[in-house]
Amino acid sequence: MSGQPANTATEAFVAHRNLLFTVAYEMLGSAADAEDVLQETWLRWVQVDLERVRDQRAYLVRITTRQSLNQLRAMRHRRESYLGSWLPEPLLTAPDVAEDVELAESVSMAMMLLLERLSPTERAVFVLREVFDVDYDEIAEAVGKSPAAVRQIAHRARRHVETHRPRQAASPSQTRAAVKALQRALEARDLQGLLDVLAPRVVLVSDGGGVKQAPLRPVIGAAKVARFHLGGSGKTEGAITCAPTVVNGNPALLVRLDGELEGVLAVQVEEARITGLYFVRNPQKLTHLGSETPLTLR
Repeated sequence: MSGQPANTATEAFVAHRNLLFTVAYEMLGSAADAEDVLQETWLRWVQVDLERVRDQRAYLVRITTRQSLNQLRAMRHRRESYLGSWLPEPLLTAPDVAEDVELAESVSMAMMLLLERLSPTERAVFVLREVFDVDYDEIAEAVGKSPAAVRQIAHRARRHVETHRPRQAASPSQTRAAVKALQRALEARDLQGLLDVLAPRVVLVSDGGGVKQAPLRPVIGAAKVARFHLGGSGKTEGAITCAPTVVNGNPALLVRLDGELEGVLAVQVEEARITGLYFVRNPQKLTHLGSETPLTLR
């Protein structure tokens, strides 16, 4: 094998693996695809001459970004034919992710869905600059653009995200309280309780992936969203139970109907009321809920 010694390559890769996974996941919204990117990153990393690398972390992030861009462009074609709404793959995360406000916001379901509005290059530039604070010269090398072009792309992406970002972000305590109220209302099938916690123009996005029943388009309005949930995702009978959890660094619910997992319900809260609900029901996206996934910005 050409490149650096295997043990040196392994030590460097393992030391930065959680960071590289986080970069890939934020760009792709899929843990499975992020793992594929890390595999490709490793195969390229072991061929690198370590003596020519000034900053191993930056070099690894650069490789990961390039592989993520390739994957993201390929995924765009798959998502165009995806049945119904597409949501990121939810990850069970450790308490330290929730305690890091910047990280928790960057991997929240609402932010991940917002990043889907960006082009692949815009998303890469935004994630590297705004989330991981990578300098413009490093980003330019990663995405194959000039530093001046990267600055323009970063400005455009930042403006787009700020335009659609929640105006009044809730505090962690407000979010927890809203999720608790949502849990009580769902389990009691309490229509008024649901209407009390939902904002009038709440939006529900449900991802069944063509495998589980889900609305093909977002459901808008508190009354319509409440009817959807109290109907048990299309079923009118059965006991709804909800287990509080932390998904993507934010409070969420594991929803079960008659003991069978229906999906993961994540929320966006503004001014103490729920303005966004993200219901992931596609079984293929529920495979990373058995153990915590370590995420980091460093």
